[in-house]
This record gives sequence, C-alpha cells and structure tokens, in this order.
Amino acid sequence: MKDRLLSSCPGSAWSFLAIVTSVIVLSLSACGQHDQPPHSQTAAHPSDKNGAALPIESSPRVETAVVEFNSSRQGLTLSGKIAYGEDKYSRVSSPLQGRVVEVRVHLGGRVKAGDVLLVVDSPDIAQAYSKYVREDSDLQYATRAYELANDLYEDKALALKDLKQAENELVKARAEFRLAKERLLSFRIAPKELNKPLDKQQITSRFEMKSPLSGIVVERTVTPGQSVTGDPDHVLFTVADLDVLQVVADVYEHDLALVREGQFAMVLVEAYPGMSFPAKVTSVGDVVDPATRTIKVRARVDNQTHKLKPEMFARLQLDVGDARPFLTVPREAVLEVDGKQFVYVVESDRGYRKREVKIAAISPDQTRVIEGLKQGERIVTKGAVLIKGQEVLGP
Repeated sequence: MKDRLLSSCPGSAWSFLAIVTSVIVLSLSACGQHDQPPHSQTAAHPSDKNGAALPIESSPRVETAVVEFNSSRQGLTLSGKIAYGEDKYSRVSSPLQGRVVEVRVHLGGRVKAGDVLLVVDSPDIAQAYSKYVREDSDLQYATRAYELANDLYEDKALALKDLKQAENELVKARAEFRLAKERLLSFRIAPKELNKPLDKQQITSRFEMKSPLSGIVVERTVTPGQSVTGDPDHVLFTVADLDVLQVVADVYEHDLALVREGQFAMVLVEAYPGMSFPAKVTSVGDVVDPATRTIKVRARVDNQTHKLKPEMFARLQLDVGDARPFLTVPREAVLEVDGKQFVYVVESDRGYRKREVKIAAISPDQTRVIEGLKQGERIVTKGAVLIKGQEVLGP
C-alpha cells in the first residue's frame, strides 16, 4: 500500500517529503544536545572557616613547584644618603656674647683639635673676672672672720651662735667663689692662670674659640666685626672629619631579619657609576617610622679619597647570603592580607591549604622563607591570586 502511494506521487511531492524528513532529524538532534550537561573543568571552591583544603584547580593558569634550598649569595639594596660619621663632626657656636675681631680659618681649611677658629672681644669675660676678684676677696674676709670667731669662742669670749654665723658666711663665700671660677673656666680661661696670685694673673676680654676635633671646616657663617651671641643654636663653624662617613638607609619591616650589625655592605652613588665603596653596618634602629614603616640602618664607610660627600643619595647593598642554604620561593607565590603573608600549599589530591609564612625579600623576583615552609613541600607559584579570589567570592 505504502509503495503504491509513493509510486503514485509526483516529483514535487518527493521533494516535499525529503525536506520534512530533514527538518525532523535536525530537531531531534538539537533536542538531544540540549539535554546533555555542558562539559567544564573542575573549579576550585573556597576553603571553609575551619581551614579545609581547596580542591585542585585545573586551570592552566595555576602552576606549582617544590620548595627547595638555595645556597647562592643574595643581596639586599636599601635607599639612603651619605651623612657625617657619628662623633666625627662638631657644630661650633660661641658660649658668650661679643664682637668678632679675628677669624683664623677659612671654608674648606683643615684644622687640628685645639686650633683657634676665631677671636671674640667679649664684655662677658670682663664682668666674669670682676665677679671672680670680688668673690675671692669676700672669701678671704670670711675665712679670717671665721678663724677669729673660732679663737674667741675657744676663749669663751664669743657665743656659739655667733661662731655658727661666721661659719655659715664662710660656706657661702666658698660657694660663690667656686661659681665665679667655674664661670671663667667656661670661657676657656686657663686654670693655671687662675691659680696664680691676683696681682700676677693676666686675664683679658679676648676669647679664643678653638676647634674641638681635627677635620675640615665644611661650614662657616661668621666674618670679622660680626656680633655673636651665646645662643648654642647660632652655629658659626661646622668642623667634620670627612675621612670616615656613614650611610643612613631605610629597611622595610619584612626585610629586617636580613640585616644585622657587623654585616658587610657596598655603597653606590650616582656620581661614580660602576664604582663601589666598602662599608660595614654599625647599627640597626629600634624604632619603626610610623609614616614609612621603615627602620634606620647605619653603615660606616671609609672616605680617604673624599669622593663621597654628605647629603649624597646612596644605595646600600647588603650581602645577606651566608654559608647555610635557605629556602626561596617566587615573590609571586606570596600573597598578603592584613599585613600577613601566606602561600597556598598543595596537599596531594585534597587540594590547597593557605599557610602563613614569614619572608624577606632578596631580589625583585625571589623571596627568602624564614618560617612556615619545609623543603620538599609543593606550593602554588603562579595563579595564587586566582585561588585567593575564589576565597573572597565564595562557591
């Protein structure tokens, strides 16, 4: 029957049936594909609050590596500047008022400790010496009065209270004389001159201001005829020993473990490309700057050639390597949250586990692990931020 119907259909009917059949087949195929679940890679889910491991990330953007020891010598570069050495410079000011009558040194001149820098004519010296002479006279009078009172008291010709009064006057005279003498000594009056009898002492109003140390006059702010004050903030000269300088640099908190006193270092400055100056760390600060979160590091550097100048910008390169090998990981593997550093450790097929670590940077792309990892552990070295993002976003 079917064959007779088909054979009886004209050619146009055959074409229509073929088209209908094709549409039905395509529709059935599309429906079958829609019912199948789409193929996708297994996505990592966030760890729970109890620290459960994250599933293994199948994305090719996540790479892992085994933590290994590194015995190569590494360097740490700190930014800083050149400064005068501690106890190697002095800012000299006048201890009294007066007029400058002579300046004996010039800017850039070399001086020795005890050399006269300038001469000041000061009325303060004349007034101090006048008081000294007066107190010396009062002391001699009080001494004789006490001796006389003591003799009278022993002869029972003087009351005890009068003897005590003479004794008090003597004590007061001695104190006043001592203050007057110390005032003169502060003006650099020679003690041997004051020990002479008054009629042989040669005290003038001229004050010679001397250099407290040997070095070079790197600053001078005084000229002959200028008036000076006794203000210690009014600096007239700065004398510095430029043979020894120091570098004051800043180290960040996370690099502090790599810096220690006695450490060898090299100093680099832009003025001399390709040249380095040997240095040695002398101190590591105990206070963190709250604004920059850095600690001051000071290193002593010899400057016999005087090529280094105070206030130059400098780079302090520290040799942080030692004979013991240490663990290193790529800097990209370490993430930071709330001031703490952590990595993702691979736990076989169970997934990743976040672990806190203590680190110190040794190069732009490598980090030294101080605490938190062991040799042979596998960690995420690339794509850790993807896993961290899943922690924040949730499943």
